[in-house]
Amino acid sequence: MGVAIVHHLTVFQTDDTLRLHGDGIVVGDEHHGMPLPVELLEHPELREKPVAVCGNPSTRHGIILAKNEAAKHFQVKTAETIWQARKKCPDLILLPSHHHKYRHYSKLVNGIYQHYTDLVEPFGIDESWLDVTGTLHLFGKNGRELADELREVIRTELGLTISVGVSYNKVFAKLGSDYKKPDATTVIAPSNWQSIVWPLPVSDLLFVGRASQRILHRYGIETIGQLAHADRAMLEEVMGKQGAQLHDYAWGRGDNPVRPAGDRPPPKSIGNGMTFRHNLTNWDEIRSGLDLLCDSVAVRLRQAQRKGTRIQVTIRDPQFQTITRQGPLPLPTNLARELTAGAVALVQKHWIVGKPIRMLTVTALNLVPEWDAVEQLDLFQPNRSAQREKLEHLERAVDHIRSKYGSDAILLGSVAAQSELYGRSDGESDELEPENEE
Repeated sequence: MGVAIVHHLTVFQTDDTLRLHGDGIVVGDEHHGMPLPVELLEHPELREKPVAVCGNPSTRHGIILAKNEAAKHFQVKTAETIWQARKKCPDLILLPSHHHKYRHYSKLVNGIYQHYTDLVEPFGIDESWLDVTGTLHLFGKNGRELADELREVIRTELGLTISVGVSYNKVFAKLGSDYKKPDATTVIAPSNWQSIVWPLPVSDLLFVGRASQRILHRYGIETIGQLAHADRAMLEEVMGKQGAQLHDYAWGRGDNPVRPAGDRPPPKSIGNGMTFRHNLTNWDEIRSGLDLLCDSVAVRLRQAQRKGTRIQVTIRDPQFQTITRQGPLPLPTNLARELTAGAVALVQKHWIVGKPIRMLTVTALNLVPEWDAVEQLDLFQPNRSAQREKLEHLERAVDHIRSKYGSDAILLGSVAAQSELYGRSDGESDELEPENEE
């Protein structure tokens, strides 16, 4: 029945009967593939045919965003170009993406979860975890039964099928939800987790992205079981704290609590990316793109009452080769022009102007609260602090005008001059968890 919206049900348990550990259950959801189930609600006749949701080719977003099981049989992959997918599957049916719909259904799904508990922790638009520690007894069910009820409720009320993972932590719940698709409940219990989890590819583990996978591959680590039996000190030496964290995950260790609905932790980074209508090949175009992205990041920093201490730039060329570089900022800042100066310096140092750029992403890292970003007095620039304060007042005034009259009410000169470059934004994301290195 198409690609599932995947949900994780994590259950604290003591044995296979899924009795509660401390009367607690954690439920998590991951609606990878949110686009397809939503789009197929309007096209039920396509459910058994190979279908994919794609970006708009006219704005150079002609890549596969999601695909159903029928398309998977033809080896159609997410993030590949439309022409690559069509070469594998000539009869592939393409549907446009409608991000506002996916946000709407994400809210509806999380709204259903809040009927079961007030501990609902979203993770971006397509992930959530639920803690029903204090409420499971109200439903007279164990973990598996509650998972099945959630599947039935969402199918009945929203017309969407989901897969559910049941386990004793968030990491294994995610694995369980991916284990059987598109419409199933999988239990990963203390008695069976090794037989289920350890044979899986290490890339299935939470927060193992491409970069981490490449590192682990160099050391002969291909499965989660091999990761679990690797030397922890070695992993920490080659991967830093993430190596130790992944080792813990491979052993099922991790007890991060679920946050209440609406209680989001402060962002660790704020970034914005854009794929351009045509390749950037000269400095004026590159500078214009950086201006636009840094302006957006600065606005969001001020909204979050944060300042960045480091700046990161990701560059992707037309062949989808990607580099990421970062460096320190002279001072903690949420000023667009200071972010731009940092981003410009990185591009000038690490990219050959004239080599085409398809996509740019700018991210402010190592964020600190505005009130903690104390500026040290500079004997050689005694007026610097006052000047920066004036700039911040100016940019906040622009924020106010845009909030009242729309984001296009005031445009940067360089951005207005290069308006033909811009398609739509690839989206905004606050990094609330360790980076996935994708």
